[in-house]
Amino acid sequence: MRDYQQFSFWQRNHQLTLKIYQATKLFPKEEIYGLVSQMRRSSSSVPTNIAEGCGRFSNAELKRFLTIAAGSISELNYQLILSKDLHYLSETLFKELHDETIQIRKMIHRYCEKL
Repeated sequence: MRDYQQFSFWQRNHQLTLKIYQATKLFPKEEIYGLVSQMRRSSSSVPTNIAEGCGRFSNAELKRFLTIAAGSISELNYQLILSKDLHYLSETLFKELHDETIQIRKMIHRYCEKL
């Protein structure tokens, strides 16, 4: 069993999730059950799936959960684009969060290749 908190991509995504929660507090109230909910679920799904995969007993299962996490980070990546285009995020905040999703996805992919 692996300690998921030791993975830098888990740590970075945990911090990203906290930033997503903070950023979505400023979204319009009509988005609370729409885009806000989706973004929060997508962002928290990544470290959750990493943690679950680390609790499994084989590399194949860990890889499967990392693949799910990679899908969730891609989903969040699109939701950030949509948020920017709807003018819910500033260009600066969008770039910071968007770039972080790309880096985390690359880190997950590199780790999967090692398994």
